[in-house]
Amino acid sequence: MNSGRKVFAVFKIIRPANVLITFVTIFLAGVICAPGTFPAVKILLASFSGAFVAAAGNVINDYFDVEIDKINRPERVIPQNILTKKDALILFAVLKFFAFFLSLQINLIAFAIVIVTSILLFLYSLKLKRIALIGNLTVAFLTGLAFIYGAVAVGNWSGGIFPALFAFLVNFAREILKDIEDIEGDAKMGIATFPIKAGIAKSNFLISATLILLILLTPVPYFMKIYNIQYFIFVLIIVDSLFVFFLKELNSKEEKKNLRKLGNLLKINMILGLTAIYLGSNLFG
Repeated sequence: MNSGRKVFAVFKIIRPANVLITFVTIFLAGVICAPGTFPAVKILLASFSGAFVAAAGNVINDYFDVEIDKINRPERVIPQNILTKKDALILFAVLKFFAFFLSLQINLIAFAIVIVTSILLFLYSLKLKRIALIGNLTVAFLTGLAFIYGAVAVGNWSGGIFPALFAFLVNFAREILKDIEDIEGDAKMGIATFPIKAGIAKSNFLISATLILLILLTPVPYFMKIYNIQYFIFVLIIVDSLFVFFLKELNSKEEKKNLRKLGNLLKINMILGLTAIYLGSNLFG
């Protein structure tokens, strides 16, 4: 097989966009939560180790999901036999090694977080994702934990609490949306996700309730004087407005919705939310 094609397959299976989001999330968490000083080395170690954990999680997920992906995601590299399952396991082990090694250079709490995250990601791919809501909550929890990880790296774990809470809520909504998108393949494989058990209408309601709660919570850090006016304006005008637009599209009466585009919109809004937190963290005086 063409080696260039295989290299591209490795790049594709780790989901570079998701890995980059993890890297940026942890990096910004470290920058925002750094108490006075700027420990650049520790922030970069945390960002790279977290990115390796995320990449490994994506690889092991595809390893366990080959049969489902033949229906839901036939364009992925293992169903196309560009990478074998053995290739995926080797790549998974290499990524984990770098994640463990780098996190150990930060501190023992960071190393423990990487261990716990790695175990949860493995269990998620093996079993938890097939349990209605439990898998969704696991992914949302791990996404929020990325903010705590960045904060731990700079010795200020409490600074990551609000970003972690916001990330938890938006990712929980996104996970339910992905389950709606994958309902056909999951049903054929006998996976009882929440949309399969409760129906699309109740799933849309759960997504809507989660995001409405998030919208209501976004001003709280400003009124608690944790973030400044730049945060409040950016969140109100841009981030919350996009959430409202998302909810309008999600609950429209159109027969067919482009769920993947809606999922991408949530992804974009996560990045915009990070921007709001960065702007409002008093980094500019």
